[in-house]
Amino acid sequence: MSALLEVSGVSVSFDGFKAINNLSFHIGMAEMRAIIGPNGAGKTTFMDIITGKTRPDEGRVIWGERSVSLLAMSEAKIAQAGVSRKFQRPTVFEDQTVFDNLLLALKNERSPIAALFYRRSKPDDNRVRDVAEKIGLADSLARKSGELSHGQKQWLEIGMLLAQDPLLLLVDEPAAGMTPEEREHTTNILVEAAKTRAVIVVEHDMEFVRRLNCKVTVLHAGSVLAEGSLDHVTKNQDVIDVYLGR
Repeated sequence: MSALLEVSGVSVSFDGFKAINNLSFHIGMAEMRAIIGPNGAGKTTFMDIITGKTRPDEGRVIWGERSVSLLAMSEAKIAQAGVSRKFQRPTVFEDQTVFDNLLLALKNERSPIAALFYRRSKPDDNRVRDVAEKIGLADSLARKSGELSHGQKQWLEIGMLLAQDPLLLLVDEPAAGMTPEEREHTTNILVEAAKTRAVIVVEHDMEFVRRLNCKVTVLHAGSVLAEGSLDHVTKNQDVIDVYLGR
Protein backbone atom coordinates (compact mmCIF):
# COMPACT_ATOMS: atom_id res chain seq x y z
CA MET A 1 0.00 0.00 0.00
CA SER A 2 1.54 3.33 -1.05
CA ALA A 3 1.50 6.07 1.56
CA LEU A 4 -0.53 9.24 1.00
CA LEU A 5 1.23 11.03 3.86
CA GLU A 6 4.63 10.22 5.27
CA VAL A 7 6.03 12.05 8.30
CA SER A 8 9.67 11.20 9.09
CA GLY A 9 11.84 12.30 12.00
CA VAL A 10 9.82 15.44 12.71
CA SER A 11 10.58 17.52 15.80
CA VAL A 12 9.31 20.92 16.94
CA SER A 13 10.01 22.91 20.11
CA PHE A 14 8.17 25.83 21.68
CA ASP A 15 10.28 27.84 24.18
CA GLY A 16 12.50 24.85 24.84
CA PHE A 17 9.59 22.38 25.23
CA LYS A 18 9.67 19.58 22.63
CA ALA A 19 6.04 19.29 21.53
CA ILE A 20 6.95 16.79 18.79
CA ASN A 21 10.02 14.61 19.22
CA ASN A 22 11.43 12.65 16.26
CA LEU A 23 7.91 11.63 15.17
CA SER A 24 7.42 9.25 12.24
CA PHE A 25 3.97 8.35 10.88
CA HIS A 26 2.40 7.28 7.61
CA ILE A 27 -1.10 6.64 6.31
CA GLY A 28 -2.38 5.04 3.10
CA MET A 29 -4.57 6.48 0.33
CA ALA A 30 -7.87 5.11 1.69
CA GLU A 31 -7.38 4.37 5.38
CA MET A 32 -8.96 5.25 8.70
CA ARG A 33 -6.61 6.02 11.59
CA ALA A 34 -7.40 7.03 15.17
CA ILE A 35 -4.88 9.03 17.18
CA ILE A 36 -5.12 8.88 20.97
CA GLY A 37 -2.93 10.00 23.83
CA PRO A 38 -2.92 12.10 27.01
CA ASN A 39 -3.21 15.90 26.98
CA GLY A 40 0.09 17.40 25.88
CA ALA A 41 1.01 14.30 23.83
CA GLY A 42 1.39 16.40 20.66
CA LYS A 43 -1.87 15.50 18.88
CA THR A 44 -2.84 19.08 17.98
CA THR A 45 0.73 20.08 17.05
CA PHE A 46 0.89 17.01 14.78
CA MET A 47 -2.22 18.23 12.91
CA ASP A 48 -0.84 21.79 12.85
CA ILE A 49 2.32 20.51 11.12
CA ILE A 50 0.37 18.55 8.48
CA THR A 51 -1.82 21.59 7.67
CA GLY A 52 1.12 24.03 7.55
CA LYS A 53 0.10 26.02 10.63
CA THR A 54 3.30 25.01 12.46
CA ARG A 55 6.70 24.53 10.82
CA PRO A 56 8.87 21.79 12.36
CA ASP A 57 12.50 22.37 13.35
CA GLU A 58 13.57 19.20 11.54
CA GLY A 59 12.20 16.24 9.61
CA ARG A 60 10.22 15.63 6.43
CA VAL A 61 6.51 15.61 5.57
CA ILE A 62 5.98 13.96 2.16
CA TRP A 63 2.61 14.06 0.41
CA GLY A 64 0.78 12.32 -2.42
CA GLU A 65 1.64 10.22 -5.43
CA ARG A 66 4.24 12.75 -6.59
CA SER A 67 5.96 12.75 -3.17
CA VAL A 68 6.01 16.53 -2.71
CA SER A 69 7.11 18.20 0.54
CA LEU A 70 4.25 19.81 2.47
CA LEU A 71 6.85 21.84 4.37
CA ALA A 72 7.52 23.90 1.25
CA MET A 73 3.83 24.82 0.90
CA SER A 74 1.60 27.48 2.49
CA GLU A 75 -1.53 26.57 4.48
CA ALA A 76 -3.69 27.56 1.48
CA LYS A 77 -1.64 25.45 -0.96
CA ILE A 78 -1.79 22.44 1.41
CA ALA A 79 -5.59 22.78 1.56
CA GLN A 80 -5.71 22.99 -2.27
CA ALA A 81 -3.54 19.85 -2.45
CA GLY A 82 -6.30 17.95 -0.65
CA VAL A 83 -5.78 18.25 3.12
CA SER A 84 -8.95 19.30 5.01
CA ARG A 85 -9.24 19.80 8.76
CA LYS A 86 -12.25 19.87 11.03
CA PHE A 87 -11.76 21.50 14.41
CA GLN A 88 -13.63 20.52 17.58
CA ARG A 89 -16.19 23.34 17.47
CA PRO A 90 -18.35 23.34 14.35
CA THR A 91 -17.94 26.45 12.19
CA VAL A 92 -20.87 26.72 9.80
CA PHE A 93 -22.62 29.78 8.36
CA GLU A 94 -25.56 29.84 10.75
CA ASP A 95 -27.69 32.36 8.80
CA GLN A 96 -27.38 30.32 5.60
CA THR A 97 -29.33 27.17 4.76
CA VAL A 98 -27.74 23.73 4.86
CA PHE A 99 -27.92 23.73 1.05
CA ASP A 100 -26.08 27.06 0.76
CA ASN A 101 -23.39 25.99 3.24
CA LEU A 102 -22.66 22.91 1.14
CA LEU A 103 -22.84 24.88 -2.12
CA LEU A 104 -20.30 27.41 -0.83
CA ALA A 105 -17.94 24.57 0.08
CA LEU A 106 -17.97 22.84 -3.32
CA LYS A 107 -14.60 22.37 -4.98
CA ASN A 108 -14.95 24.97 -7.72
CA GLU A 109 -12.55 27.39 -9.37
CA ARG A 110 -11.69 29.82 -6.52
CA SER A 111 -10.27 32.83 -8.37
CA PRO A 112 -12.06 36.19 -7.81
CA ILE A 113 -13.04 36.36 -11.50
CA ALA A 114 -14.49 32.84 -11.44
CA ALA A 115 -16.39 33.64 -8.22
CA LEU A 116 -17.81 36.82 -9.79
CA PHE A 117 -19.25 34.97 -12.78
CA TYR A 118 -20.26 31.82 -10.90
CA ARG A 119 -23.71 30.49 -11.75
CA ARG A 120 -25.27 27.52 -10.03
CA SER A 121 -25.34 24.46 -12.25
CA LYS A 122 -27.25 21.18 -12.24
CA PRO A 123 -24.07 19.19 -11.44
CA ASP A 124 -23.43 21.48 -8.44
CA ASP A 125 -26.98 20.95 -7.17
CA ASN A 126 -26.63 17.20 -7.61
CA ARG A 127 -23.29 17.20 -5.80
CA VAL A 128 -24.80 19.12 -2.85
CA ARG A 129 -27.69 16.64 -2.63
CA ASP A 130 -25.27 13.71 -2.84
CA VAL A 131 -23.14 15.05 0.05
CA ALA A 132 -26.28 15.87 2.08
CA GLU A 133 -27.41 12.27 1.62
CA LYS A 134 -24.03 10.97 2.82
CA ILE A 135 -24.15 13.05 6.03
CA GLY A 136 -27.81 12.37 6.75
CA LEU A 137 -29.09 15.92 6.16
CA ALA A 138 -30.94 15.40 2.87
CA ASP A 139 -34.24 16.32 4.58
CA SER A 140 -32.75 19.49 6.13
CA LEU A 141 -31.39 21.27 3.05
CA ALA A 142 -33.82 24.20 3.35
CA ARG A 143 -33.22 24.70 7.11
CA LYS A 144 -31.04 27.48 8.46
CA SER A 145 -27.85 25.94 9.81
CA GLY A 146 -28.27 27.81 13.10
CA GLU A 147 -31.39 25.72 13.80
CA LEU A 148 -29.51 22.41 13.67
CA SER A 149 -28.54 20.39 16.75
CA HIS A 150 -24.89 20.28 17.82
CA GLY A 151 -24.47 16.86 16.19
CA GLN A 152 -26.11 17.98 12.94
CA LYS A 153 -23.81 21.01 12.76
CA GLN A 154 -20.84 18.66 13.12
CA TRP A 155 -22.19 16.53 10.26
CA LEU A 156 -22.73 19.63 8.13
CA GLU A 157 -19.15 20.74 8.68
CA ILE A 158 -17.86 17.27 7.78
CA GLY A 159 -20.08 17.51 4.67
CA MET A 160 -18.60 20.89 3.79
CA LEU A 161 -15.14 19.32 3.90
CA LEU A 162 -16.27 16.28 1.87
CA ALA A 163 -17.74 18.68 -0.72
CA GLN A 164 -14.16 19.86 -1.33
CA ASP A 165 -13.26 16.24 -2.15
CA PRO A 166 -10.13 16.09 0.04
CA LEU A 167 -7.59 13.26 -0.11
CA LEU A 168 -7.02 13.52 3.66
CA LEU A 169 -9.60 14.49 6.25
CA LEU A 170 -8.34 15.46 9.73
CA VAL A 171 -11.09 15.38 12.38
CA ASP A 172 -10.62 16.61 15.95
CA GLU A 173 -12.78 14.96 18.64
CA PRO A 174 -15.93 14.57 16.51
CA ALA A 175 -17.85 12.68 19.24
CA ALA A 176 -17.57 15.44 21.89
CA GLY A 177 -20.96 16.61 23.16
CA MET A 178 -22.98 14.18 21.03
CA THR A 179 -25.82 11.88 22.01
CA PRO A 180 -25.18 8.12 21.59
CA GLU A 181 -27.33 8.13 18.41
CA GLU A 182 -25.40 11.08 16.97
CA ARG A 183 -22.10 9.38 17.80
CA GLU A 184 -23.19 6.26 15.94
CA HIS A 185 -24.20 8.29 12.88
CA THR A 186 -20.87 10.18 12.99
CA THR A 187 -19.04 6.83 13.03
CA ASN A 188 -20.94 5.75 9.91
CA ILE A 189 -20.12 9.02 8.07
CA LEU A 190 -16.39 8.73 8.82
CA VAL A 191 -16.15 4.99 8.05
CA GLU A 192 -17.87 5.59 4.71
CA ALA A 193 -15.57 8.55 3.95
CA ALA A 194 -12.47 6.41 4.65
CA LYS A 195 -13.42 4.05 1.82
CA THR A 196 -12.32 6.68 -0.72
CA ARG A 197 -9.81 8.86 1.18
CA ALA A 198 -7.57 8.90 4.25
CA VAL A 199 -9.26 9.93 7.51
CA ILE A 200 -7.36 10.75 10.72
CA VAL A 201 -9.51 11.06 13.84
CA VAL A 202 -8.09 12.50 17.08
CA GLU A 203 -10.34 11.28 19.89
CA HIS A 204 -10.47 10.70 23.67
CA ASP A 205 -13.65 8.63 23.67
CA MET A 206 -12.43 5.01 23.60
CA GLU A 207 -15.87 3.62 22.81
CA PHE A 208 -16.01 5.87 19.74
CA VAL A 209 -12.51 4.74 18.70
CA ARG A 210 -13.60 1.11 19.09
CA ARG A 211 -16.55 1.71 16.74
CA LEU A 212 -14.20 3.10 14.08
CA ASN A 213 -12.58 -0.36 14.03
CA CYS A 214 -9.26 0.90 12.67
CA LYS A 215 -5.54 1.07 13.37
CA VAL A 216 -4.74 3.26 16.38
CA THR A 217 -1.63 5.39 16.91
CA VAL A 218 -0.85 6.36 20.52
CA LEU A 219 1.16 9.57 20.96
CA HIS A 220 3.09 10.40 24.12
CA ALA A 221 5.58 13.24 24.68
CA GLY A 222 5.50 14.04 20.96
CA SER A 223 6.42 10.53 19.77
CA VAL A 224 4.60 7.36 18.71
CA LEU A 225 4.35 5.18 21.83
CA ALA A 226 2.41 2.29 20.28
CA GLU A 227 0.49 1.39 17.14
CA GLY A 228 -1.98 -1.34 16.21
CA SER A 229 -5.57 -2.34 16.89
CA LEU A 230 -7.29 -0.76 19.90
CA ASP A 231 -7.12 -4.10 21.76
CA HIS A 232 -3.40 -4.35 21.00
CA VAL A 233 -2.48 -0.83 22.19
CA THR A 234 -4.69 -0.92 25.29
CA LYS A 235 -2.84 -4.03 26.48
CA ASN A 236 0.54 -2.30 26.05
CA GLN A 237 1.99 -1.64 29.53
CA ASP A 238 3.54 1.68 28.48
CA VAL A 239 0.18 2.90 27.19
CA ILE A 240 -1.53 1.79 30.42
CA ASP A 241 1.10 3.61 32.48
CA VAL A 242 1.04 6.96 30.66
CA TYR A 243 -2.56 7.18 29.46
CA LEU A 244 -5.13 4.57 30.42
CA GLY A 245 -4.03 4.15 34.02
CA ARG A 246 -4.84 7.78 34.83
